[in-house]
Amino acid sequence: MHFRLYPLRLSFLARGAISFSRGTAGNQLRGAFGSILHKLACVPDCGDAHNCERRESCEYALMFAPAAANGPSGLADRPRPFVFRANHLDGRTVAPGEAFHFNFHWFDLRRPSVKLAIRAFAELATEGLGPERSAAELVDVTGGDTPLMVSLDPAGARVDRVTLRFETPTELKADGHSVAEPEFAILAARIRDRISTLRALYDEGPLKLDFREFTERAAQIRMTRCDIRHLDVSRRSSQTGQVHPLGGFVGEAEYEGDLTEFIPYLHAAAWTGVGRQTAWGKGVLRVTKESEIAPRIKAVGVH
Repeated sequence: MHFRLYPLRLSFLARGAISFSRGTAGNQLRGAFGSILHKLACVPDCGDAHNCERRESCEYALMFAPAAANGPSGLADRPRPFVFRANHLDGRTVAPGEAFHFNFHWFDLRRPSVKLAIRAFAELATEGLGPERSAAELVDVTGGDTPLMVSLDPAGARVDRVTLRFETPTELKADGHSVAEPEFAILAARIRDRISTLRALYDEGPLKLDFREFTERAAQIRMTRCDIRHLDVSRRSSQTGQVHPLGGFVGEAEYEGDLTEFIPYLHAAAWTGVGRQTAWGKGVLRVTKESEIAPRIKAVGVH
């Protein structure tokens, strides 16, 4: 089994000073991306794409505000087919003439929508970024020609210990409630569910595995160290004025047990994120230490 995506890196040159909010650069970019995409791709006269009766033919709705209709059961909303990776811009002001970049992982391989996403970023830069609405120029895009394939199959050698770093606020839920610590069974289940759902909606279909047995094996993994702290971050909606929490835990955790089959999923989660609000950059995790296994990744064509 495998998981596929377009790992875009978008590089810009600032024409004026551009400020990014502390802790919310990804969300700032997400909102601007949605506004431009609505102008470029929304069905004419559909009004609010969230309530549009023709949303199944609206590129904006399909790309930025997908509905649960015809999706996996139990989802109030489909996960967005993208995540931003821009936490290195948090709290930063880019000077005029300075270069900057961010990463954007695109998961929709069923339609040629990645080109429209790139066009939206070019338009976004021209219209302006940040509170100052300063213009920028999109000078380079990589990763949009051929998708990346991340293998989900074990590499062979046994792995007994792994260290994970949660780099941006991560919020995991179990039984409808946020959990205080990333116990492995919960973490592995959320990663598995996210990958399977993204595949079901945007690529080759859900994962073909026994979910119950996967969870039972994950429950045998012990967390031996948990060095995390909780961050309180929030954003205010420009449309409603409501304040939305964007917090979660960051830090490191170590796990022990037979982790062999889970290592590929942990590497895949570095691309997809895990937990709530992944679209604007929450839930970024990295494998920082493990036995000698490298994730098997290769570029393949889309057919």
